Amino acid sequence: MNAVLRAVLPPLLFALGLIALWQAVCELRLVSPVFLPAPTRAFGELWTRALDGTLWTPLLATTRRMVLGWFLASLAGVALGAAIGLTPAVRDLLEPTLEFLRPLPASAMIPVAILFWGLSEQMAAFVIAFGSIWPVLMSSIYGFGNVRVRLQEVSEMLGLTRLEFLWKIAIPSAMPDILAGMRSGLAVSLILAVVTEMQASLPGLGYEVFLAQRSFRSAELFAGLIMLGLLGVVINHGLELAERRILRWRPKRA
Repeated sequence: MNAVLRAVLPPLLFALGLIALWQAVCELRLVSPVFLPAPTRAFGELWTRALDGTLWTPLLATTRRMVLGWFLASLAGVALGAAIGLTPAVRDLLEPTLEFLRPLPASAMIPVAILFWGLSEQMAAFVIAFGSIWPVLMSSIYGFGNVRVRLQEVSEMLGLTRLEFLWKIAIPSAMPDILAGMRSGLAVSLILAVVTEMQASLPGLGYEVFLAQRSFRSAELFAGLIMLGLLGVVINHGLELAERRILRWRPKRA
């Protein structure tokens, strides 16, 4: 229990201190309440919407959009990362194309995606997957590329097939890097889910924040931002717990 308190209490006190500072700025009218509502107003708006049920539909829409794009990016990133990291010929074939696509900002792909799929969920899934694939892909290439040559030699001595080597040796060896890339990709997917909702007027928290900003409903705007932050914290923490369980064989850091 003491260890849990030591881990949770300092960041909690820091967050409460920031909220107190925010409240003080609003009380002193250093910023107009039209643009910066007091935290009591923002959290009150969030609580009201949670009680009347108007919060959950856009929250679920944003979460579903984010998770779908991240899942597609993770599948494609790990598959491509394995092919590139373990096969020099595939690396030589794909590397020029990847170096061309990687610097492109994901938001720049929105008009292209709209041309193919219109203002649809398919468009959002493509943009989110395109933007969040790169952390997963780069980490997977690094992880699979660092599979020790000795492990490959041992697999050949044991008569393992290519698929058995991939499943029993390469993937477990690269898993720490893969999971690190997936956590980074998850943060990117949340950002892009909000961006696509704003750009394409898709229902979700991002679109509601955009509408609140356009109509100067600052309390609703900040309530949406708080909810987006909480969503990111919860999902990242869940993935971190899953990572600890999957990698429980690793020695704990001091």
